[in-house]
Amino acid sequence: MECHKTKDTLHVKALLGHKNIRNTMVYINLEKTVFKSKDDDFHACIARNVEEAAKIVEVGFEYVTGEYSDGAKIFRK
Repeated sequence: MECHKTKDTLHVKALLGHKNIRNTMVYINLEKTVFKSKDDDFHACIARNVEEAAKIVEVGFEYVTGEYSDGAKIFRK
């Protein structure tokens, strides 16, 4: 997940405590297989209350930002 978020192989290597980059590449290749995404586009969704937020999270969106003045929260997938 960290590789998918950061796209930084060396960061992932340090995070996992690997001495050899080959060990990290096992996880990088796994990440590529799992996400199989050709692009890095995100889809945004806005929740205006707790019920909407719960439904959004249930379908795989992640929380992105704090609350806005109108009470909305932004999620992405």
